[in-house]
Amino acid sequence: MTKAGDSAAISHVGKIRSNNQDSGYAGKHLFVVADGMGGHAGGDVASAIALQRIIEADADYTSAQDAEAALQSAIISANNELADAVFEHPELAGMGTTVDAIVAVGDEIAIAHIGDSRIYLLRDGELSQITTDHTFVQRLVDSGRITEEEAMVHPRRSVLMRVLGDVDSNPEIDTMIMGTHPGDRWMLCSDGLSGVVDKDAIEATLAQELPARQVGEQLVRKALDGGAPDNVTVVIYDVGVERSANAQTPVIVGSASRPLAFQNEAPKRTGLLPSLRLHAARANPLASSHFEPASEDYLDELIEEDARRARRRRLTWLVGTIALGLAIVLAALLGYAWTQSRYFVGADDNTVVIYQGIQQDIGPFSLSHEHKDTGIPLSLLSTYDRQQVEQTLSAASLEEAEEIVSRLRTTTSKDEDGG
Repeated sequence: MTKAGDSAAISHVGKIRSNNQDSGYAGKHLFVVADGMGGHAGGDVASAIALQRIIEADADYTSAQDAEAALQSAIISANNELADAVFEHPELAGMGTTVDAIVAVGDEIAIAHIGDSRIYLLRDGELSQITTDHTFVQRLVDSGRITEEEAMVHPRRSVLMRVLGDVDSNPEIDTMIMGTHPGDRWMLCSDGLSGVVDKDAIEATLAQELPARQVGEQLVRKALDGGAPDNVTVVIYDVGVERSANAQTPVIVGSASRPLAFQNEAPKRTGLLPSLRLHAARANPLASSHFEPASEDYLDELIEEDARRARRRRLTWLVGTIALGLAIVLAALLGYAWTQSRYFVGADDNTVVIYQGIQQDIGPFSLSHEHKDTGIPLSLLSTYDRQQVEQTLSAASLEEAEEIVSRLRTTTSKDEDGG
């Protein structure tokens, strides 16, 4: 049996949101993060309703299997309460929430997960992500369509495929049981942290030998330093570390720590047409912040949209590459044409030669060629002229090159006459 560990729950509204739609809980055995969605007046209600129901599962269980079953039952009940709330308050239609929860039972941990909040485990200095996001981009990653790095900036990265809310009476919840050891540090967080702070930074922060609350506050600060576009909630549970005196008291943070408030009073349910509770009237629906249904047709549509986007990216890259290639070829042709407008006078083995081009090579390619062998022997040139020719004499045009040759020829003739 492990000792009760240190724990902490911290939540921050972030730098962009006007209200906190996250809820967090650190109890005696149970630890929960819920990230609500559904607009200004829906997300906070959803996470609060779900958390208040789920924390009833904070109990001492005889086995991790019992805790796992209790967690799943509590989450399904929370889902039903959300549907009831929407039926009685239609203005909340479309609200939903993620849920990540763990229950410590002896040397084991029972885990429940739905949505894109995450559970991490730091063991022996190495961080592991325990849960898998129920998101559209995660499916693309799993299928090999995109990389983890591409998923971080994908335009559909916030689309959830599974969530608690008024859209599914029997949502699929991931549950598992894992062994745990003294020294393990468990962290639950909303995507306000994991979507801003990278895994290496999270690992380095969690690895510090500091109390859970200090570590949690540092993680929230890193999210704020990164811009914190969403609410940030962190819950930490340390295994095998003695608690402080007040750590045994359960802590609730975020929207669940405040009384629930609804925009208006809607007519109470009469009991007629109970099946309508999952499809409440939506005269004035509040836009969902990042949930869309996980139907096969919808998923196929998203995948096809992503494929179209990938094709557009490839086409743009291809057109850009071709344009760049053409520009390089054009520049090379223009550059070569310019070199061929230049001339210089130099020496062949024994005679003076007019060359077209410039005295430069590009790899195995020469930018000059022999234009005309003048037939003037190098041996008849004066020492000065011969040195000049061997070092080459540049000419801006063929006419200028011919003038240089004419001067050399005249000098040679005079020397012959004088001789």
